[in-house]
Amino acid sequence: MPPKEAKFLVVDDMSTMRKIIRTILNQLGYTNVEEAENGKEALSKLRSGNYDFVLLDWNMPEMDGFETLKQIRSDDKLKGIPVIMVTAEAKKENVLAAIQAGANNYVVKPFTPETLKEKIEKAWTAIKGG
Repeated sequence: MPPKEAKFLVVDDMSTMRKIIRTILNQLGYTNVEEAENGKEALSKLRSGNYDFVLLDWNMPEMDGFETLKQIRSDDKLKGIPVIMVTAEAKKENVLAAIQAGANNYVVKPFTPETLKEKIEKAWTAIKGG
C-alpha cells in the first residue's frame, strides 16, 4: 500500500463520484486527496504538483481519461505515477486499451471500498515494488 502521506489526485467530471472516492481513500487513511473534473485540469495539477497516485475516470468532457492517460505516460515527469482507470466502461476492449496505454489497473463502477483498496495495493506494488 502507498504510505499514508501519499498524495492522490481523483479525476472525475461528477462531483458525487469524486466525493465517494475521496471518502473511501479517507477511510483507508489517505487524507492528502485533491480533485480535478477533467483531463485538462488533471494534467495542469499533475504538472505543477507532486502526486503519488491518480484515480482517473474514463468518460469526461474536454479531455477524456484515455487521452489523459496517454498524456501522463508520454510526460517524463509524470510517467512513473501509478494510474487506475475508474469507469463504467466494462468492455474487454476498453480494459485492454487502457492497460496497453499504460494504466496500472482498472476499476469498474460501481465498486466496493475493498475492490478499490485491492486495486490500489496491486498498482502500487507493481510500480514501487511493495
